[in-house]
Order: sequence, then C-alpha cells, then structure tokens
Amino acid sequence: MNSAERATSPPIVAISGPTAAGKSSLALQLFERLQGRAEIVSVDSAQVYRGMDIGTAKPDAQTRARIPHHLLDLIDPAQAYSAARFADDARRLIDEIRARGNRPMLVGGTMLYFRALLQGLSELPAADPAFRARIEREAARLGWGALHARLAELDPPSAARLHPNDAQRIQRALEIYELSGVPASRQFLRSRGQAWAGAAIRIAVCPPQREELHRRIEQRFHQMMAQGFLGEVARLRARGDLHLALPSMRAVGYRQLWRHLEGEFGPEHAVELGVAATRQYAKRQLTWLRGESGWAWVDPTEPNSVDVVLNLIDSART
Repeated sequence: MNSAERATSPPIVAISGPTAAGKSSLALQLFERLQGRAEIVSVDSAQVYRGMDIGTAKPDAQTRARIPHHLLDLIDPAQAYSAARFADDARRLIDEIRARGNRPMLVGGTMLYFRALLQGLSELPAADPAFRARIEREAARLGWGALHARLAELDPPSAARLHPNDAQRIQRALEIYELSGVPASRQFLRSRGQAWAGAAIRIAVCPPQREELHRRIEQRFHQMMAQGFLGEVARLRARGDLHLALPSMRAVGYRQLWRHLEGEFGPEHAVELGVAATRQYAKRQLTWLRGESGWAWVDPTEPNSVDVVLNLIDSART
C-alpha cells in the first residue's frame, strides 16, 4: 500500500501510556466491542525478545489465541532491534491487517517506536568511537550523575526524560550535541520524511492519580515475581552469552534481579529496586507523552473508558 492509499484508509488506533497503566486491558476490551475485527501490533521494545515473557508482561497463550498479536518473540535477547526496523515492520503489518479487513491497533509504551512510525526518524550523526571512549573515561571519574547534569545544561528536554543512571542514552545525547552542535531534543524534530501518511487515533492511557499508577506498578511487579520472574532471569543469566550491557537486559526489572543473582543484594531489596525503577520508567514515559501533541488522554479507572475510545473512532469516520 502506498502513501496515497494509506491516507484514505480508516485510521489506525494507537494506544500508549506508562507501564502498568492498563493499555492492554483497554485494547482487549476494544477488540471485543469491535466484534473481533482488529489485530494488535505490539509497540514494546522488550516484548520483541524470545524468552522474556513474565518480566515484559507479554500476553499469555490464551490471550494470543483470542486476538492476533504481532511483533512478539521476534529475536533472541543477544540481538538488537531498532526503532527504524519497528517502523518498517509496523507499516508492513498495518497494510496486511487492513487487507484482511481488520483494524490495526498499535499498543505499547515504547514512545520512540511510536515516534518513528508516526513522525519519522531524525537524521542523527553517526556514533563516534573516540568521543564515546572519552565519555566513558569521564563517567568512570565523575559518575554518570555529573554527565547527566552537564546534559541538563546543554539539552534540558533530553535530560528531563532521562534517568541520571541511563548511561547509554546520556552518552548518545551528549554525542549528538558534540558532533552536530544541536541538542538531541531539537534533532528529533527534524523528520527524514518517513512519517505515517494515514490517519491515527492516538490514545494515552493513564489514571490521573499518581498514587493509583504507583499502586498498579507495585502490584504487577509482585504478580510477576509470583509467576516466576526471578526464574526467568536466572535462565537468561545461565545461558552465559548475555550481559547487562545488552539492550534486552536493560529492560526494567531484569537488571535488578540479575544483580541480585550476582549477589549484590537480597531478593526483597531487588524487588524494591525493581519497583522503583519501574516507577522511574513510567515517569519518563509520561514526560515524553506530555511533550507530544495529538494524544487524547483516557482514564482506565473510569467504567466508560472504552466508550470514550469508540466515540473517537466513530468521530474519525465522519
């Protein structure tokens, strides 16, 4: 399907929001109300990995048998998956889903993936090994917190959405500024022309009370532990070819349980750190979403939340 055909097709439904906010539940309810004429495309940078099921809250076999899901279990955790590849895969899947007479629903919390599809990627400078080596030396001497503070002076929007310990992304943001002289937050606004050509209904799912979101995050983390999350991390670690520098092992929760298995701290503290890291991740997701335009906010605790989304879909038809 070309750009002109996409522009005249019914809008896709994009459902995002912070982790544990209720995106998947809303999507499943929406599927039922659409009488099964929908398919889900996962927008989750961790659910692409095989063998990472519990900690990524991947839908179970029963749910996947009920509603088609795409972009799950694509690659091994030792491999990498990019936002550019996601955008290509998502465009292809959207066309295939529409050809089957179904509505594409893109559901997940990886905002860079949504941006890559809906707005296009930016032309960013290539990695510079010499610069990265220098940054690594500075981080070893000063700590990543100091480099995060430097980024806050050079590029406040980027620093605001990055945790002070997010070494990889702090390094990349500093590298972009060093090589181009333009903050990464401004570079991302320079689309390379691959933006989504069709219409999209954008739904941001989040309870308005921060305490409710935090409660959901803690509850889900404990549920994942009861389901065997620690055993899942132990199996990944036992492979011998994975390590904490890989993108897969930087997924929230995995790093904290891995470090517990390394003997750094006990299981209770690992869970506390995992919950705290998940809350920080949710805060970054919200910061990113609030900086985007065109998203309609839906409270998942309201009994009519699905009706709100259906009304938006109906409005888009007229």
